[in-house]
Amino acid sequence: MTKYAKPAVFVLIALLGLLVTRQFGESWDELKFYKYADSALEAYQTWPTTGAIPLTGNTYDNYGPAYVMAVALGARALQPLLGWSISDLRHLLYFFTYLAGIWAFHELGKRWLSPMAALGATLLFATQPLFVGHAFISPKDIPFLAFFLLSLNFGLRLFDTLEPIPLSGLSPRSRRILLTLTALWLVSVIGLIAATDAIHALLTNMVQAAAAGETNLIARIASDIHTADPQIYIQKFFGLFVQLRAAYVILSTILIAFLYRRLLPAAFHFLLTIAPAAILLGLTICIRILGPLAGLLVALYAFHKKGKQAITPLIVYALIALAAMYATWPYLWPNPLGHLVESVVVMAKYPWQGQVLFNGALYASTELPRSYLPVLLGIQLTEPVWALFFVGLAVAIVGLREKRDLLILTLIWFILPTLGFIVARSPLYDNFRQVFFILPPVFWMAGVAFERIKKPALQITLIVLCVLPGVVDGLRLHPYEYIYYNRFIGGVDGAFRKFELDYWGTSYREASEWLNENAPAGSVLWVDGPAHLMFYLRPDFKMYSAYEAERADHYDYVVSTSRYNLDQTSFPEAKVVHEITRDGAVLTVIKQP
Repeated sequence: MTKYAKPAVFVLIALLGLLVTRQFGESWDELKFYKYADSALEAYQTWPTTGAIPLTGNTYDNYGPAYVMAVALGARALQPLLGWSISDLRHLLYFFTYLAGIWAFHELGKRWLSPMAALGATLLFATQPLFVGHAFISPKDIPFLAFFLLSLNFGLRLFDTLEPIPLSGLSPRSRRILLTLTALWLVSVIGLIAATDAIHALLTNMVQAAAAGETNLIARIASDIHTADPQIYIQKFFGLFVQLRAAYVILSTILIAFLYRRLLPAAFHFLLTIAPAAILLGLTICIRILGPLAGLLVALYAFHKKGKQAITPLIVYALIALAAMYATWPYLWPNPLGHLVESVVVMAKYPWQGQVLFNGALYASTELPRSYLPVLLGIQLTEPVWALFFVGLAVAIVGLREKRDLLILTLIWFILPTLGFIVARSPLYDNFRQVFFILPPVFWMAGVAFERIKKPALQITLIVLCVLPGVVDGLRLHPYEYIYYNRFIGGVDGAFRKFELDYWGTSYREASEWLNENAPAGSVLWVDGPAHLMFYLRPDFKMYSAYEAERADHYDYVVSTSRYNLDQTSFPEAKVVHEITRDGAVLTVIKQP
């Protein structure tokens, strides 16, 4: 490909994304996620002044908000330019994130595959209907996949070129002073952050003791401590601590950076070189708590490439990543270690209360059969994927020396995590969207199969034939590509009422548009399930749902999703006047009682 061919292709795909973005509906969880994003953004105003952060009071706090905060700000900035709804602008930014992940996938693939095979693997990966559909509607799973790939790509590139810091320009005395100051700075900053919760507890005890009549420093400072609400002074003194800590961290960091820039410019440049890859890793961890796996893969590569020389840059890499994670995750600020451990525990055993439809039966997310993930992997990727994977795996094993690195990567990134999820019966729901990030090695290994065809014309033909099912089926399902099932299960029709389809309720946008065109002014609606997704409705409608205590005497229309078979059980005697379907499967029905 020419120098400008790849950028031109990505620009073209981005333009196509612009054209179709507004055909995708809001997904079930997005409203709550962006309430959380707003809450997290508010923390940047409240924390420096009061030492308090707004909390959602549920498990959303245990998600890092870095990505959704960025999307919230980006969508607001784009709205005056495009004039779209905030929801559609978010979806556009999700899609651009997906494109960035595709770019990183291709860049990584070129490490282990020939150019044509890397391109084929990328096309096969990028055209999976399951990924394309989620790419427009998911604020969590596709962004995590994309950031994981970006983190790995930048991390590996970092250790391809990184050189040790030359210390020869410093005298032994200057070197000792600089290293001592660096150690003191690092210990003091980490200590102040780690001690935040303990200091809050100390201030609470001192204020309460002063309020009870004990003479201490607080009692001497606060003359009205006996009459004021102790909580006011706790917040006041803790807010002061937060401000002083922030001032110290900022000023001391600037001082250390200045010393390095002045005395050892090479070290300063060394930090700047590491920072982009490390910040990406921190943001990846802030999207999903499994992000450190990307850092582990980078560390293994660094030791393979640099040996013991990798230790110092990896420490710097980890510290910058942790700093980026901490800076973009307000829930960690009051108690970094405690809240991080809590988030790991919560995410490992996520307390999702719904039921999961699998092979016609309903299960709790914590009691899924061990066949759950293998079956879904087999029926939700296009038909050529696994055939190519196993051919590529066999070829890689036979040619072990040539493909050793890709085999090791596949083992660590795909095979072992998959076995871990199966053996541990990890909680999953909404099919397997939470573990999309383990799939890239599957497609690179499929690319190894493309390499076995030596004639370029035959290689291109095979790639086109393997990519074609995803493109054709994606077009047929649009804009519900994410409900894709392959022909091994009979397609979407074969999966209907046996496996999850429109579990995020995105077809409610199309239902709203049909009502806008066909329902009389002032119609009264009953909406099942994710009623909040009907915000596309005309303002003259009156809508009721199970989320409201009030009910109407009659309803002109009923909107029901087929998830949980609500289309059959809600107002069962009502006449169906419109169905939203794909390949024979019902996604949403509109009825008239």
